[in-house]
Amino acid sequence: MRSDGTAVKQLFTSLVSSLGRETATRELKWMKSAALIASHSPTLPAMLQRRLSGEPLQYILGTTPFGPLDLLTRPPTLIPRPETEHWTLQLADLLTPTPARPLTVLDLCTGTGCIPLLLCHLWPPGSTRAYGVDISQDAIRLATDNAARCNIPLSHASSLAPYSQNVFIPVLGDLRNPDVFKRVLPPFDVITANPPYIPKREYDELPISVKNYEDPAALLGDPPGSEEQDGLTFYRLIAQLLAQKGMLREGSIVALEVGQGQADAVEAILQQSAGLRKTQVWKDPWNVKRVVLARA
Repeated sequence: MRSDGTAVKQLFTSLVSSLGRETATRELKWMKSAALIASHSPTLPAMLQRRLSGEPLQYILGTTPFGPLDLLTRPPTLIPRPETEHWTLQLADLLTPTPARPLTVLDLCTGTGCIPLLLCHLWPPGSTRAYGVDISQDAIRLATDNAARCNIPLSHASSLAPYSQNVFIPVLGDLRNPDVFKRVLPPFDVITANPPYIPKREYDELPISVKNYEDPAALLGDPPGSEEQDGLTFYRLIAQLLAQKGMLREGSIVALEVGQGQADAVEAILQQSAGLRKTQVWKDPWNVKRVVLARA
């Protein structure tokens, strides 16, 4: 016990040097709680050592809060960010679906499933059918596990039967392949996405806690070989999808998270390529233009 205590003190001192005392103290508290709650959890020294190596705290703990939810987090699936939580809560407050007037949600690049699962959790039972599409098998498995953790039942894409509960439909597929939309049932009332949007030049400067652990395909806005290198490839692709006949109902809402400095360009893409003229921009709590919202 004494050697463990000495190791923790030494590792904590190093963590303070790396993160600052306030952040290090807060993270140590969370790691201690995880070590006490879960019998299968790594030891406290092991968790501290992993954190010092640069591994994200959310992967070490295995969960992260997202609104009132506590979601599972596993590498390499992108860790939900506070800015995403903020605008998802804002979107949930904007709309009022009911079992009599249910909404169909399509979340592109769903990752952990955080956006559609939070909407399903917050909206009345029987009011929401949410699809989550991702190219990553790891992400789809994690989103499926998170649906179970949040007590949101899974459904089949081919079913249009009314439900007494909100349901989640995970879909493995590549947005660049139109066949993916044979497994979802448009039209949609809400389309959301937190797509990859980081330009390569910015990706190269990311901290190791991001670059060495989270899936590059969930971060890089321009896939390898893309002619464009501005981080906006997926927004152009999404705009093409939105422009297809039958994708959106009249009055539908599209909400796309964007990177810093990208909002004006994404707004123009939606207006010009998707024909969505009614647009606005939401700022995050740090006063960054973070979401482009459009209405059909």
